[in-house]
Amino acid sequence: MSSETDGSVSALGSFERYLSLWVGLCIVAGVILGAGLPGLFSRIASLEYASVNLVVAVFIWVMIYPMMVNVDFASIRDVGRKPKGLCITLVVNWLIKPFTMAALGIVFFEFVFAGLVDPQTAREYIAGMILLGVAPCTAMVFVWSQLVHGDANYTLVQVSVNDLIMVFAFAPLAALLLGVTDIIVPWETLLLSVVLYVVIPLAAGYATRRTLDRAGNHQRVADFTARIKPFSIMGLLATVVLLFGFQAQTILDKPLVIVLIAIPLLIQSYGIFAVAYGWAWLWRVPFSTAAPAALIGTSNFFELAVAVAISLFGLNSGAALATVVGVLVEVPVMLSLVAFANRTRGHFVTVDPAIPVSRGTGKAIATAHPDP
Repeated sequence: MSSETDGSVSALGSFERYLSLWVGLCIVAGVILGAGLPGLFSRIASLEYASVNLVVAVFIWVMIYPMMVNVDFASIRDVGRKPKGLCITLVVNWLIKPFTMAALGIVFFEFVFAGLVDPQTAREYIAGMILLGVAPCTAMVFVWSQLVHGDANYTLVQVSVNDLIMVFAFAPLAALLLGVTDIIVPWETLLLSVVLYVVIPLAAGYATRRTLDRAGNHQRVADFTARIKPFSIMGLLATVVLLFGFQAQTILDKPLVIVLIAIPLLIQSYGIFAVAYGWAWLWRVPFSTAAPAALIGTSNFFELAVAVAISLFGLNSGAALATVVGVLVEVPVMLSLVAFANRTRGHFVTVDPAIPVSRGTGKAIATAHPDP
């Protein structure tokens, strides 16, 4: 691994390394602005088309597009070289996480917290949690991978395959699980949200990458993404301010609700990470693949979840609030898991046992950078 990759944490800069702090400050700013300027946020909330808020859409596109430029679909041909990490990510994302999230939502809001929340609102909270569980992470994946010195090319493979599956699987799986909770699902809105927040930015990123990389000069892609990367963080922070501004009065009136929603989300996040990370360790997956696989499996595409929740249930709904709490929980949790992964990297192999032995050396070909 190059020295550039070795210095990836420092390359992220102080701003991104303290992302949890900035998100926290934006949450506070959003609540203050939302409570102090309710008329402004009501006007912004009214700017929508087909149940999709246009201002939120712009901020989410600004956030997602720079990350989508990093997605290299040509890298999918390398899947067969190291399939274990991809297998872990896909099984966790599509066969485990959506169902455990739905189960936790039902257990907590239909039983454990039944006396604290009315049934209709409880169903909306469950719906928001399901939308989080069905939306695997895309935008922030590259940040988590960099922070653990992950294999950047393999992360691209995981993101590319996940995005392809999400285009076809998100709406049916969300509809299935939301149907279990007796909530009527407008398929048109779900499909529109997938097109707006996955297909379009993915296609734009692909077209940009093809244009920049036409002459085979990969440095042009790297330079371009470096220049537009700040816009991604700005889009994230602006989205947080806006979403918490919309929910400001609810948060101030019902702070206990935030805690209630956060509890199952925290259990889900740490539980899923334990499953994926433990599986990778047992399967002797190299750390540079294992850590990103577990982090990708744990984190959520909360931008899409928030957008669909708003589209389906409205800006002031319990479902939208649940997905916004997902934003509140996500960054601090993921940063704590990054720290845990970096502390435990010594327990993982640094070469893939499945890679053939290099002739003349009697040693396996390294697939990960040696532990620093």
